[in-house]
Amino acid sequence: LRQRWPESRLEPSLDRIRALVDLLGNPHRAYPVIHIGGTNGKTSTARMVDALLRGFGLRMGRFTSPDLSSVTERISIDGEPISEARFVEVYDDIRPYLYLVDKEQPVPLSYFEVLTAMAFAAFADAPVDVAVIEVGMGGSWDSTNVADGRVAVVTPISLDHTAYLGDTIEQIATEKAGIVKPGSVAVLAAQPPPAADVLLRRVADVGATVAREGSEFGVVRRTVAVGGQVIAVQGLGGGYDELFLSLHGAHQAQNAAVALAAVEAFLGAGRDTGIIDLDNVRQAFATVSSPGRLEALRSAPTVLIDAAHNPAGVVATVAALEESFSFRRLVALVAVLADKDVRGILAGLEPVVDEVVLTENSSPRRMPVDDLAALAVEVFGAERVAVEPRLDDALETAVRLAEEGEEQIGGSGVLVIGSVVTAG
Repeated sequence: LRQRWPESRLEPSLDRIRALVDLLGNPHRAYPVIHIGGTNGKTSTARMVDALLRGFGLRMGRFTSPDLSSVTERISIDGEPISEARFVEVYDDIRPYLYLVDKEQPVPLSYFEVLTAMAFAAFADAPVDVAVIEVGMGGSWDSTNVADGRVAVVTPISLDHTAYLGDTIEQIATEKAGIVKPGSVAVLAAQPPPAADVLLRRVADVGATVAREGSEFGVVRRTVAVGGQVIAVQGLGGGYDELFLSLHGAHQAQNAAVALAAVEAFLGAGRDTGIIDLDNVRQAFATVSSPGRLEALRSAPTVLIDAAHNPAGVVATVAALEESFSFRRLVALVAVLADKDVRGILAGLEPVVDEVVLTENSSPRRMPVDDLAALAVEVFGAERVAVEPRLDDALETAVRLAEEGEEQIGGSGVLVIGSVVTAG
């Protein structure tokens, strides 16, 4: 499977995945789909939708990307990744059809296209009652878009993957709007005005129904709590109060409101029917997790990992960090991919970080540490920058630097950030 085109190499087309799912008997049509696109927050939102619907007794399939530590994380059933043995079984089941498609297409199936088909097949075999499907990149030509979501969710859009999606918000929004299908419900997070305009035009063009954050639903209030936050949400069917969310930051509260609206839309809730079961909602949000999103790995000093990999994601993470933690000294460990807005990532960290330790992750797309250091010196100044070519050495150095501030009131912390690969 790893010998196929990686996720960083694309030939935008739905022809290959359509040919494959057709040979497989169109497993993606065996269950209703909630389709989630956008730039930031997709995986956290997918995990919340999954948890909410499992609370109503539905058997759930969830397809997300990328993975942190194992590819099996991408295909979850009943809230748990499929086993390695089951992963192999599903691959072996569809393997003969891969070569049939490869022979007929000018470009062979990619790694992500095969994983998408595996998820569709695994969910049909389970079988699941509902599948929550996260877009890999873009929307219109992403391989997940052969599925027609009954509910299409678009999380906040910002600049990312500009080489493939375009270098303006309007261009990126146009690609992501492609998951909104005729007759669906489009649940839209608050968007920059140019993105909102594009998305609403798509809704009108295909005759979808729209639910917008800030109009039909949204976060009413929230307060920081131990281990997360307490939020109140205005949903499509009414108000939901005293919801403990076991995740940090305003962006996660927003993700929760979007996920709840998506579930309401899927279940048919609205002003005429009232809210969905409040106890189920409270239980789901209290127990939901999102690994690699301000996840604490240790204490004294506190080590947090976060998968933010673009400036908008870093801004959200920094805001959550300042709100939920009171570090007197913070050291950032940063390793990034070369095709990202690295200067923007570093600039977002600079106001809150005392020192930064630069390193490399294991991705073939990684930015060499010397190139990263040259940018970091411009942003932080040489006296605040340390360089460690190996990730394990970098973590040791970051912890040591943080420990120098342990005697200060409020303690110290290490924030590992810059890439999903780094977080993994």
